[in-house]
Amino acid sequence: MHSALFLIEFGAIILGLGLLGRVAGRLKFSPIPLYLLAGLAFGTGGLLPMGASEEFVAIGAEIGVILLLLMLGLEYTASDLVSNLKTQYPAGLVDFGLNAVPGAVAALLMGWGPVAAVVLAGVTWISSSGVIAKVMGDLGRVGNRETPVILSILVLEDLAMAVYLPIITALLAGVSLAAGSATLAIALGVAGAVLFIAVRFGRHISRFVSSDDPEKLLLVVLGLTLLVAGIAQQLQVSAAVGAFLVGIALSGEVAEGTHTLLSPLRDLFAAVFFVFFGLHTDPASIPPVLLPALALAVVTAGTKIATGYWAAKRAGVGVKGRWRAGGTLVARGEFSIVIAGLAVTAGIEPAMGPLATAYVLILVVIGPLTARYTEPVAAWVSSRRNPPGPAALAAVPSQPRSPEDVKDQAQDPAGRA
Repeated sequence: MHSALFLIEFGAIILGLGLLGRVAGRLKFSPIPLYLLAGLAFGTGGLLPMGASEEFVAIGAEIGVILLLLMLGLEYTASDLVSNLKTQYPAGLVDFGLNAVPGAVAALLMGWGPVAAVVLAGVTWISSSGVIAKVMGDLGRVGNRETPVILSILVLEDLAMAVYLPIITALLAGVSLAAGSATLAIALGVAGAVLFIAVRFGRHISRFVSSDDPEKLLLVVLGLTLLVAGIAQQLQVSAAVGAFLVGIALSGEVAEGTHTLLSPLRDLFAAVFFVFFGLHTDPASIPPVLLPALALAVVTAGTKIATGYWAAKRAGVGVKGRWRAGGTLVARGEFSIVIAGLAVTAGIEPAMGPLATAYVLILVVIGPLTARYTEPVAAWVSSRRNPPGPAALAAVPSQPRSPEDVKDQAQDPAGRA
């Protein structure tokens, strides 16, 4: 009977996710808000709570995070990663300063204490790689000049998680400073060792994994990823970071084949992950934190736009590309939920889960809109503030353009956003 109930519940979850994904696709919208809402509807305090499939959904959610990071790692080579770290680290520091501080300040103002402040700083700091990658693809901006800047910031954020996650894990566990320092040292050592292996022996790893049989390739890559993720977690490193470094180690045809094979699995388990977070959030707990979540979303949307603008300007991107970079970085998603989930599990602050859910819902809705409209809105505001006179309008065709404008025009001759 229990088995039958499990199949019914889990089948209903998967079917519902598929239908929600179709709705989101027709609306040209990210499905993540709908997945979170589905979790809220059928979880604790929802319309129809589900209990039989909860344990399996929890395991599926963990696999979802691992696959999200593995697929992100497949987008980069080890040499690209090292190069980005050397050239773009100032942008990473600015990103941290502008976006982590508002979260920490908000937690302190709400009286949550220093540990919750560190956690909420991470929630507001990390952008959603999954949502942003999808938005750039939908808007046809993968080849734009600002795209490498965006990807560099995302990579730096993901690598920073190798340091950040062990810190908050130690803080949430209430361990001593010495034990926390040892945990961090182990985490950094393991992450550094895996990165070194990826850089030096990535080709050998790819050759070992490579197979012309899709079934064998899928089993070997998935098994290797879960194994490394489990070992990393056992050594106090995030399982997700371990999976990301496995993706970095794979390259060439192996990476392409793995991406094709694992994309459906990633989408399935990632959807389960967002549903799982919603299942553990009582909808009645969201209205009391909706106003703080909205205020925090507005502030950190502005700070992300400023981050992208500054980083793109530093890279020599034109004005239009700077605004596009800033608007694209606004969306938060999987990492914000992961970080808040750690705090909820540790029981550090009951309102953290509802606040993070509301915050992510707001920004995952706003994110695709800011990516599309930040640049044209900025151009419109600029024209309203400094309207050209008749003489200036007549002289525009004969005036030389700045190098930045020439870059923008060469990048997009039709002037599209």
